Amino acid sequence: MTGTSTVTRLTAGQLLDCADDLAELLVETVRSGASLGFLADLEGPAAAAWWRGLAPVVAEGRLALWAARDAERVTGTVGVAFVDKPNGRHRAEITKLMVHPGARGQGLARALLSTVEETAAEAGVTLLVLDTETHSPAETLYEKAGWTRAGTIPDYATDPAGGLHATTLFYKRAGKGVGKEVDKKAPAEHAGGQ
Repeated sequence: MTGTSTVTRLTAGQLLDCADDLAELLVETVRSGASLGFLADLEGPAAAAWWRGLAPVVAEGRLALWAARDAERVTGTVGVAFVDKPNGRHRAEITKLMVHPGARGQGLARALLSTVEETAAEAGVTLLVLDTETHSPAETLYEKAGWTRAGTIPDYATDPAGGLHATTLFYKRAGKGVGKEVDKKAPAEHAGGQ
């Protein structure tokens, strides 16, 4: 529990049940200026359909989602997308961390981020990645939470108003085996794409 919000990991069924509440969170977060892949004209039905479309991926275990809720509404959410490629099962991507504008400043974003970091580590993930709009408040959150800036890509995505913005990539080592020497084999044994 954070402030007055309780954080719960969602099953696919729970995701379907609260898709309208998550849609309201997404619409409000985008309207407040957060760059989450949607434009300012996003409406509730389209947002709810987007959330419902994630249910099969949650059911398959490739995406884990959490929702934070207080007595009135969904106050935040975050996801972790697990890589299903054989050479990438050690890494995962943090996705769609958002906090309702009315619930900000209470430590909820940090609590959600810690939750996914711990879950990923428990699943054997040793490397987490994410991206966020450069110079956004989220960028400061990740830096304070110990994430390392990997670089910036100019004109990567548009903000909700449609203006192009740079995106900053971050990574964080997590889980068991972090900081230990990697088994070094001949380069030919490690050849191949990502």
